[in-house]
Amino acid sequence: MPSLPELARSYTDLGDEDIAWLALLQADWQIVADLSFADLVLWLPDRTGSGYWAAGQMRPTTGPTALVDDIVGTFLPTGKRPLLDAALAEGRIAREGDPEWRDNVPVRVEAIPVRRDERVIAVVARNTNLHGVRTPSRLELSYLQTASELTQMIARGAFPYPGQRSDHADSPRVGDGFIKVDAAGTVAYASPNALSVYRKLGLTGDLADQDLAELTRSLVPAAQRPDEETISAVLGARMPRDSEIGNRAATVILRAIPLRPTGVHTGGLILLRDVTDLRRRDRELVTKDATIREIHHRVKNNLQTVAALLRLQARRIESVRGREALEEAVRRVGAIAVVHETLSQSFEEAVEFDTVADQLIGLVSEVGAHAGSVRLRRDGSFGTLSSEAATSVAMVLTEVLQNAMEHGFPDGRSGTVQVQASVSPAGAEPELLIRVVDDGVGLPDGFDPETSTSLGLSIMRSLVAELGGTLRIGPRADGAGTAVELAFPRE
Repeated sequence: MPSLPELARSYTDLGDEDIAWLALLQADWQIVADLSFADLVLWLPDRTGSGYWAAGQMRPTTGPTALVDDIVGTFLPTGKRPLLDAALAEGRIAREGDPEWRDNVPVRVEAIPVRRDERVIAVVARNTNLHGVRTPSRLELSYLQTASELTQMIARGAFPYPGQRSDHADSPRVGDGFIKVDAAGTVAYASPNALSVYRKLGLTGDLADQDLAELTRSLVPAAQRPDEETISAVLGARMPRDSEIGNRAATVILRAIPLRPTGVHTGGLILLRDVTDLRRRDRELVTKDATIREIHHRVKNNLQTVAALLRLQARRIESVRGREALEEAVRRVGAIAVVHETLSQSFEEAVEFDTVADQLIGLVSEVGAHAGSVRLRRDGSFGTLSSEAATSVAMVLTEVLQNAMEHGFPDGRSGTVQVQASVSPAGAEPELLIRVVDDGVGLPDGFDPETSTSLGLSIMRSLVAELGGTLRIGPRADGAGTAVELAFPRE
């Protein structure tokens, strides 16, 4: 389905600012559709004057749809819908004419010009399914009256308000709570849902005929509401703005839309939503994140303590092989500690592994038997890994680097160990690819990584298998050194 910018640039002469204005309208027109109990379609006039392109469509959540099919991207010739022609040419809301019949459903159509900077740049068709029309209740009359005022503002170029939009996840919708205030900020009508929200804040009476700003001040402590000037402007619907208020019982998001159908402030629409449970979950998530990071921090500290104890023990052992075994254990514990240290500094249970890899490279190069004589470096990026995968990959990488240092450069030889990392491109099977190559003495004669009983290789094979990856060890293509290749599925 083509987007608004694509259609506008392909078939119209609208500029970027015009397109931005229409996008802002689309971000807010769910409100108009719900208040109107009608489907909205945005029609863009073709640059040739031969017709219109449907660039947007919105169905109401408050009533039956009048348009079963999606029509975005379709073309409508001039003359097919005279109301669209009249709205575009005369710059007025056109609503005369008999209902249209679509799929045995009578549909009333109105055409609303969309004005920007004294120019009509598009037309919104409002399509009402008349099968859903009945004797209107007070709520429906309030909805329809407010919708009429908003459409007049669209035709004047006074709506939507720049910088305000309702397509955010926690923005209040018409059905969440609807309050209509007059020019003095007194409640003219409040929907049952709006009344329920205020009852949660502590209201015991009715909302009708109340000064909404004064009433809210009596229910909400000063520390949990905007400053006095802002709350008067928002709850009096003189300022187009979102705000959040609350007390110990409830938290509410408010959105004020001033109504100026003829250019004079006549009152306003206030939408409100009870977000008490949402904010409570937010606080629980923040607490949970902090707890998880604290756990990672403590695990890291404990692992570092274990590593320090192993290092002290290694110094007391006279056996060279025993001391080397403990030093290997120190490096393995240190690799796990590095991952937990990174997780303790993040709000996500995921790891930017480049940082971990660099710390591991530093760890191996500093404490290895050839510290200073062999240079280790990283090329490329590992991307982001889950905490579980990061721990296993860190262990494998540590073993590979440790083996390269110990066996590739005997007798104090110098050289280079290079870590090459990459993530497969988009569209390919998602994999993390790691190559560790050195310019050392190479593999010993008869070496078989599948049958070797080395502890390091056993650890590597086990961890690679757990991750569903593959491991290949062999000589470099030029024969000068060793290449270890690892591939892990990104999942």
